[in-house]
Amino acid sequence: MASRDYLPPWALRSGVVHTVFTAFGQKYFPSGHWQPEQEYIFEGFEGVPLYGEGRRNLGDRGTMIATYGITGDLTNQWFLDQLATRADAAGFSVIRFDWRGHGRSAELSPTLTADGLREGQDFLAIAKRAIALGYPRPFWCVGYSLGGQLALWGAWAGQNDPEGVIGGAAVICPNLDSNRSLTHLVQTPWGRRIEQSISRQLRRLALQLHGYHPQKFDLGAIARATTIAGFDRELVIPRLGFATVADYYYASSPLRFLSQLTLPTYILYAADDPLFDPTIIAILQAVAQENTQIKLCLTRHGGHVGYFSSRHCQRIWKDGDRHWGSHRLVDWLVAQSCSGQSCSGEAADG
Repeated sequence: MASRDYLPPWALRSGVVHTVFTAFGQKYFPSGHWQPEQEYIFEGFEGVPLYGEGRRNLGDRGTMIATYGITGDLTNQWFLDQLATRADAAGFSVIRFDWRGHGRSAELSPTLTADGLREGQDFLAIAKRAIALGYPRPFWCVGYSLGGQLALWGAWAGQNDPEGVIGGAAVICPNLDSNRSLTHLVQTPWGRRIEQSISRQLRRLALQLHGYHPQKFDLGAIARATTIAGFDRELVIPRLGFATVADYYYASSPLRFLSQLTLPTYILYAADDPLFDPTIIAILQAVAQENTQIKLCLTRHGGHVGYFSSRHCQRIWKDGDRHWGSHRLVDWLVAQSCSGQSCSGEAADG
């Protein structure tokens, strides 16, 4: 975790401050806006329709399939815009999608989220359909925050697929163990405020789903969903067959299978991320040390999906803007596409 790897501005060396800045301020430092060339309705796992948008690139590096975190949709994900813009500039084709229960996918289906238990297969289904649409292999599962958890499940699904269409995964600040991290989050005043903010967004999401599919969602259950765990208890786990939220969180935790991943996987993780239990770090380091397929970039600072760099850090890395995290993720993808072949202009490995 040497400071030369990543260094934020002095004012952002608190993980809490950096996280708040990411949520409300960093979007005012854009680095381009990705424009799709085509909209799609993909058939996900078990026939669930998923809205996506894509852009094919003349390069042959492969295709990035990406989604976002716990709330939001494709219309308001500025961080996803940056990742897509950067990947496109590096020669990758890009597909982005609204995952289950979100955005236009929520309009198409009342199927709720499964925190990876179904979404990993969704990544795989999208990749297989994309081949027929002319998108190049390999397909890389990409996400951040809870979307990072989903992308790791995509790699897990892909390694067991006989067609081998998934190349691996690249994630930023992924959720790895909800049982640990939600317990940790509510132990501090600022953590409780973050949890309450996310809970309000989840309730708004549930009300939107009720508006689209009024016969499928009970307003009483939505009213009782006043916490993140409450949302999952009232709305999610009854449809998935789990007896308790703890059981659901254990089953959907990627920390359980990271040691068994056989596809190349990049994890960018900040030690000061305030949303996650810090005891996870030692486990993650041990897993990455044993599993050579995992490239762990663990930084001292960064907050939750922050990685806004200082000007000095930007000069060291020769980045065109201050969004250090998205640069390093795409650098790693470029390095993977260059493995075993001549590749001009190869980016540095983060």
